[in-house]
Amino acid sequence: MKNFFLSLCAVAVLGFATGCSDDGPEGPVPVEPGEELSRSGILTENETWTSNNVYILDGKVVVNDGVTLTIEPGTIIKGAKGQEASASALVVDQGGKLVANGTAESPIIFTSVDDNIQPGQKAGTNLDETANGLWGGVIILGKAPISVGNDAGVAQIEGIPATESYGQYGGDQPNDNSGSLKFVSIRHGGITIGQDNEINGLTLGGVGSGTVIQDIEIVANQDDGIEWFGGTVNSSNLLTWAHGDDGLDVDQQYTGTISNAVVIQGDEPGSAFELDGPEGTTNGTPFIMKDITVFANGKDALVADLRDGVVVNLENILVLNPGLASAVKINGEDSQAELSADRIKFANWELLLPGSLTIADFFTGATAETVIKFSGNASAIESAGEASVGANLANFSWTYAAEKGAF
Repeated sequence: MKNFFLSLCAVAVLGFATGCSDDGPEGPVPVEPGEELSRSGILTENETWTSNNVYILDGKVVVNDGVTLTIEPGTIIKGAKGQEASASALVVDQGGKLVANGTAESPIIFTSVDDNIQPGQKAGTNLDETANGLWGGVIILGKAPISVGNDAGVAQIEGIPATESYGQYGGDQPNDNSGSLKFVSIRHGGITIGQDNEINGLTLGGVGSGTVIQDIEIVANQDDGIEWFGGTVNSSNLLTWAHGDDGLDVDQQYTGTISNAVVIQGDEPGSAFELDGPEGTTNGTPFIMKDITVFANGKDALVADLRDGVVVNLENILVLNPGLASAVKINGEDSQAELSADRIKFANWELLLPGSLTIADFFTGATAETVIKFSGNASAIESAGEASVGANLANFSWTYAAEKGAF
């Protein structure tokens, strides 16, 4: 893999040494506390980003194979502006590790350079949940199995050209470890990188079960909140609010468990769950989504779009305020076949429905026989206070969404 050096040249105004050469960096130059530190290119040595500074992602910042980036609790990282090839993002390449373990009291915050948030703060004052697409997002790439066309076993993640020395994901290591993310809030991202192509808040490409993904918040991302491309990583305590497309998006035969999640749909969302099946010939063990609360927007956004022969168990799901056209949709004959074969399963759904919507209406795209598979595992409730399933909302008291009263 090609070695790129950090673009720390010619920035003496920020307190950096200016001597650079094609031989690569000597390592980050120590600076005084409280500075804005610019990072770009491929990190070739271990680094620790500290909470007394603000880190600026100037284009793609790539954690190289064999390198660990550690981010301290309370650290603020801001993505610079720039579309398409110049879009800013933090990318953890295969073999690299991101250790970003915040706390409820001191979460790690990824946001835009337009955000006036400063060290020690949990939120700025000039942006809200309507401000999206201001930078890219966080992309983690592992070596766990994926299902792609021609059963290739590996692929190039969307948004990164195949000509780059990084961006591949997938493999044969289900226990692969890409690091640990805890108490991380990712805000105002999803910038356009091509026609109808934006970056997700958090992208997990072939990420293995040795990785920790928990207590994650995505706010105001122009594209999906979180998207899994295959992989085996278990993910818990997830919240996505005011996403421009789907809340939780699964592709390429993911086989882990997604648990205790909240999806808060904004004015123009896609589905709360967009769930796709394999792209190759394999069709393996159903993945699990459980203990999830969907705050629907009262309009026509789908709650779940099940596509391309997905196999999944959807358990303990609470749906509040769906619109008349909201539904669980079985999309295509291959998905209908999986439902008939009991490889799409529903268990313990509770729905707070508008007066004119019935449970049977809520399930579309399937035969009368398969409608029973949903209706028999769902019940209507009269108020949110009656709910006995869904997410444990207390786990999200640390989030920006909670502070703003989004749920």
